[in-house]
Amino acid sequence: MTVAADDPARADVRALAARHLAFARAHTPADAVFALDLDAWADPALTLVAARRDGVLLGMGAVRDLGGGHGELKSMHTDEAARGHGVGTAIVTHLLALARARGWVRVSLETGVGEAFRPARTLYARCGFVACGAFGDYLDTGTSAFMTRAL
Repeated sequence: MTVAADDPARADVRALAARHLAFARAHTPADAVFALDLDAWADPALTLVAARRDGVLLGMGAVRDLGGGHGELKSMHTDEAARGHGVGTAIVTHLLALARARGWVRVSLETGVGEAFRPARTLYARCGFVACGAFGDYLDTGTSAFMTRAL
C-alpha cells in the first residue's frame, strides 16, 4: 500500500468523497455535517492524500492549515472493503508526517459522536489524539467530537 498526494478530480476519489459525505449525512443532523462536499475538495488550502494498492483506491484524507502552527485533519474515509486492514492508520501517519514537515505543532479534527463514528474515534485515539474543545470555526453543538494532538 502506498499513501501519497492525489488529485481530488479523479473519478474514484470523487466517488469515495461522495460516499463519505453520504455517510456523514446519514449519521449526523443536517445542520451539523462538516464533511467536505465535492466542490470543496478543489480548495488549494487542502492537501489530499490517498491510500492505494496496485492502483486501487483504499482510502483518503486531507489536512488544512489553520494558521499559527495548527492544522486540521479533514474528511478521512476508508472504503468499506478495506476497513480493518491498517488503511486509516497509514493515512493518519502520512498526514501527521506532512504536518510535521510543514512545521505545524498541533493537529486537530472533528468527527461525529454517534456509534457509527466509534471506529474513527478509536483510530484517532490509537494515533495519539485526545479529546479537546471546539477549535477553528466549529461550535460545540453536542453532535461533534473534537480531538487534538501535539506534534
